[in-house]
Amino acid sequence: MNFNQVKKLMERKKASKKGENGSALIMGGSEEFVGAVTLAGQGALRTGCDIVTIAAPEKVAWIVNRYSPDLITHKISGKTFTLKDAKEMVKHADRFDAVLVGNGITRKADRFCQHFVRKSQKLKVIDADALKSLSFKDFSNSIITPHETELEMMLVNSQKEFLLPKLRKSNAKEKADILQGNLRYFLQNNNVLLLKGATDIIISRNKVAFNRTGNQGMTKAGTGDVLAGLAIGFLAKTKDLFKSAVAAAYINGFVGDALLKKKKGYSFIASDIVEDLAKFQKISKSVTSTEKKKVAKKKVVQKKIAKKTVKKKVAKKKKR
Repeated sequence: MNFNQVKKLMERKKASKKGENGSALIMGGSEEFVGAVTLAGQGALRTGCDIVTIAAPEKVAWIVNRYSPDLITHKISGKTFTLKDAKEMVKHADRFDAVLVGNGITRKADRFCQHFVRKSQKLKVIDADALKSLSFKDFSNSIITPHETELEMMLVNSQKEFLLPKLRKSNAKEKADILQGNLRYFLQNNNVLLLKGATDIIISRNKVAFNRTGNQGMTKAGTGDVLAGLAIGFLAKTKDLFKSAVAAAYINGFVGDALLKKKKGYSFIASDIVEDLAKFQKISKSVTSTEKKKVAKKKVVQKKIAKKTVKKKVAKKKKR
């Protein structure tokens, strides 16, 4: 994935109408974690997705309304999502192009997550606590975004804990091979695994990608929520699971790298990534021009080396 490919995903027709560039539903949030679902929603909007609706417990939804006027909210009665809510939200989700579940939802909503993920056939992104009680057999039409610990929990839930010792010792390429070979049912059921780490690994049934953008500063709370938001925004717009996962990982890390240079250290936070996503095209232009200069310098150096080599050969011939 590169700048131009991400830009293409963000483009839209001149005559496009409201909603034609994607509508996303994000279900999550709790009294403890209001920021998670807000960051995810703002990340989704920054991809160019037209409409983002946050479904959250009533008190959480009102706070989201106050924090961002750009996000629509669907208010759920009570303090957490219930099984009854899950049955209603399976129907409600049909109004949207894609659905994100899990940001800030907590383990109190396990039954909600289990029912919704198993019953909904919509395009989905599943993140954070929504992953922890599920096995790989539960998913369809989904991008799942675990970090290492969440992946291990899911492997245990799937009776595949025998893979853990191998995975812990493996590099990124070896991990990808192990997971692609042992998660065939999951991958054949139209799912994509986005394993977050120093090198993000994105795996589909017949493709593997490695993303190396990002840095140590992105271990801060909220950066994963932004990533999930980017994934659902791209998915709602493109309907392509693999491209959306790769683009989300790439741009999230790319902006994080730009912030590391800008802040001259690890002081940046997740909301900085959301703010700088708006400047993505400007940042990418400056980086692209820098890369062109580097390429031009390399060519000049190569030409000089080639000229010196030719001169040496001519000199040797004259001596003979």
